[in-house]
Formats: sequence, C-alpha cells, structure tokens
Amino acid sequence: MEHYTMNLNLKVWKQKDKNAKGSFKMYRVENISSEMSFLEMFDVLNEQLIKAGEDPIAFDHDCREGICGMCSMYINGKPHGPWQANTTCQLHMRAFQNEDTIVVEPWRANAFPVIKDLMVDRSAFDRIIQAGGYISVNTGNAVDGNAILVDKDNADNSFAAAMCIGCGACVAACKNSSAMLFVSAKISHLALLPQGDPERHHRVINMIAQMDKEGFGSCTNTGACEAACPKEISLTNIARLNNEYLKASLVAEK
Repeated sequence: MEHYTMNLNLKVWKQKDKNAKGSFKMYRVENISSEMSFLEMFDVLNEQLIKAGEDPIAFDHDCREGICGMCSMYINGKPHGPWQANTTCQLHMRAFQNEDTIVVEPWRANAFPVIKDLMVDRSAFDRIIQAGGYISVNTGNAVDGNAILVDKDNADNSFAAAMCIGCGACVAACKNSSAMLFVSAKISHLALLPQGDPERHHRVINMIAQMDKEGFGSCTNTGACEAACPKEISLTNIARLNNEYLKASLVAEK
C-alpha cells in the first residue's frame, strides 16, 4: 500500500455548549500521513491549536480500537465517515486525498444535545439500558459455558446483536432520529437467550417507554440505520423487537 502525505482543509463545527449558537470554522493541517487514523489527525490539529494559544477541538474518544463507540461524528455528511462497517477511530486518512476539504460535525438529534464542539450527550442510551437492558440475577461465580444449552442459531443471532457498541450512528443516520436499531439490538441479544426469558415482557415494554420518553423519533424502516452501523446490526432485530413488544402487550399485567 502506497504511503503518502497530504494537506487538508477542515471545516469543523465549533459550539461552546448546548445553549450556545454553533458555527463552522476552517482549519488547515499539513503533512498528514495517509496511515494516520482520523483521530490522530485531530490530535495533530489540536497540538497546533494549543501551541497557538487557541481552544482545542473537543471530541469523544476512548479505546481507539473500534470497540467503545465513543468516537462519534459526521464526516462529510456520513456517520463515522466514508468507509462501511467502520468507526471514526478506525478510519484512516488514506480515505482522503491531498487538498480535500473535510466537513466534520456532531450527531444531530434532539436526544443527543451537544456538550461542546463534536461531543454530544448520549446518556439517553444509558437510561434506556437502565430501564430494562439487563438480567437481574446474582451470577455468582462463572458457570461452565455448556451448563445451559442454547440453540446454535439463537446463540449466533444473540452474539450478532450484542456487537452493538451504542455509538448512536443509527440515530444520526435516521431522518427521524429513531433509536430503534439500538434498542432492538439490546432487546434481541437477551430475548434470544434462556437467561433473558423471565423478564422479556417487562424489558421490552420498559425500554420502549424510556426510548419514547427520551425524545427519539419513530422508525419508518428506511434502513439508513443498518447502512450506517459500524457493527452491521441487522434490521431483523427491529422486526424481533416489534414481535416481542406485541406479545408483551398482550400478556402485560393490567
């Protein structure tokens, strides 16, 4: 793979806090390696800004290994940038060319208010999990992996749903700012396992109620969420959520 360096023009959203009026600001970075990650490029820019006595650009990051879901931003109008099934921290600068102008902005959703610059408050996701995305048993010591038999297809589908990292790209990509893909992934990975069965009815009702309370939009099945998801969470999970919700509504205690 050919290595090269590039100069870039960055059009970055700057906003002091959720109550301030934000705007785009232009920055120039030079001699950026094609093998840098997108966040490493931002590190270089922030070092420049700090040396110049300017306020660095605030952005979320943690593991930088595509696991934690923190590095969430629109890049040229696409959640996490131009590569499919990829997080921002795993996006490398070889995706761009010399003298490109790159537009970077935070998630745009009422349920994700801007904290500062490219950082948004995604605690709404945490509250949805707290509403029911767990199994309330004392696990004690770890048991043998084969102690509870699980159908292979169910195990595979549960694992695929559990790959959701809660980054919010599905919400950002959706024209309605719906969180259905996120919620359906969290419900699916427990509903498919015997450990999650006892609380499945309360779980889906409570999590959907909390999702609505947080102000996320409704799902219209356009599929933008699946297309933008860095972990390729399937729309079939939304179908499973709807099925779970219907069954739970029929048996719910009055």
